[in-house]
Amino acid sequence: MSMSIEISFSKTAKTTGGLVVALGTLTEPVSAAARSVDPAGQLDKAVKVSGFTGKLFSTTDIIAPVDAPADRIALVGAGDPVKLTAHEWMRVGGKMFTLIRKAGKVTVLLGDTGTPEAAADMALGLLMRAYSFDLYKTKKSDDDENGSRKISVVFQHEDAASCKKAFASRQAVADGVKLARDLVNEPANVLGPVEFAARAKDLEALGMEVEILTEKEMKKLKMEALLGVSLGSVRPPRMAIMKWQGGKPKDKPLAFVGKGVVFDTGGISIKPAAGMEDMKGDMGGAAAVTGLMHTLAARKAKVNAIGIIGLVENMPDGAAQRPGDIVRSMSGQTIEIINTDAEGRLVLCDALTYCQDRFKPEIMINLATLTGAVMVALGQHHAGLFSNDDKLSEALSKAGEVTQERVWRMPLDPAYDKMIDSKFADMKNTGGRYAGSITAAQFLKRFVGETPWAHLDIAGTAMGSPSTDINQSWASGFGVRLLDELVRANYEG
Repeated sequence: MSMSIEISFSKTAKTTGGLVVALGTLTEPVSAAARSVDPAGQLDKAVKVSGFTGKLFSTTDIIAPVDAPADRIALVGAGDPVKLTAHEWMRVGGKMFTLIRKAGKVTVLLGDTGTPEAAADMALGLLMRAYSFDLYKTKKSDDDENGSRKISVVFQHEDAASCKKAFASRQAVADGVKLARDLVNEPANVLGPVEFAARAKDLEALGMEVEILTEKEMKKLKMEALLGVSLGSVRPPRMAIMKWQGGKPKDKPLAFVGKGVVFDTGGISIKPAAGMEDMKGDMGGAAAVTGLMHTLAARKAKVNAIGIIGLVENMPDGAAQRPGDIVRSMSGQTIEIINTDAEGRLVLCDALTYCQDRFKPEIMINLATLTGAVMVALGQHHAGLFSNDDKLSEALSKAGEVTQERVWRMPLDPAYDKMIDSKFADMKNTGGRYAGSITAAQFLKRFVGETPWAHLDIAGTAMGSPSTDINQSWASGFGVRLLDELVRANYEG
């Protein structure tokens, strides 16, 4: 993210110079706070001419009237602020960013509109909307959506101390989402399994314990399913285990497992060339888990949490595994490889077994850009949710509605399970064309035992997802806010 935004809160804010932003409502399009920077009393007329009514998410930008201390005055519509959800306040902040992105100094006059939590949510939305990934652009024009500059944003609120306290946890969320987006946006030649593992290792700076398993160690653990995916790549696989101890020592951890295929050619079952460049994002599940663990550690979450990411590259090579090969997973179950492009589930099955055997978690949630089939079913507005536990499924759905990182529960059923039975092994790694996302979930279910478990297929939501008021990036960071809300609402005292 090239743009640097400094957020602060103050009970009294200077409005001299720069841009002043105020909220307008349906009952008061020009608030008393906005009028405070209009000594000549001309703002009401200017706003009326602009057609601004305070409608939710509407904006207007006005050259400051004569004698006003500010250079520009902008208004953002908050509609009926009493009715706004946290996510809608975030969207108000995202809209605000479109007005301030070329400013240097910004003062946001909230007056009595919005609680401290609402102010913090606006600031979070502003930060998320400000994200851009232009690390590899050597020339940046003034027309770029978000140029390279620093913006100082001061939110004026009567209870600035409460605003600052509420924003601290939101800042941790913003940083976790940024990390997840950065990881997905990075090109695969820069971010291989070893480099990704190093990024996970960096989380030790937040007080987390991070362990990296090498290829040699995974061989000892008999992770043939995961290792088989990496056979065609010259880049060695890794597994990163991130441990956050924020709860009581005796408490079972919450476990999050991510698919980290840093680039997926499909292997011997090679993908079509068109669009293959997007497969640098096939580690979106691992990115979300890493971003989530960053958030939990940064906000000192009062839980014990485990993040496990399996990191491989799936390439075609003389050493690559073939369709028809049979591998033995860490669990001891054997798998016939029907299609080498159904590789994510091979990575996850060993990671899930390792997680369950070693940590005995209270719940286990895996995230993966697993199937194109889930996009056929749900498009890009919901992630597919598969679970063996109704309570966990309901909690995830509720967290999705709160954050608007929405999920939709899909079926698991013995009839689908039969589709992955193999003539030569315990199972095969694909059940054919129909119900592809469901048979992939049925495959994973064979490795979780009785642990309450959920599988999130985020193929349509982690990358290339529709632009929103809080995200204009190709990589969305989907899953970080969803799972942070799940933890906050259900597992912290």
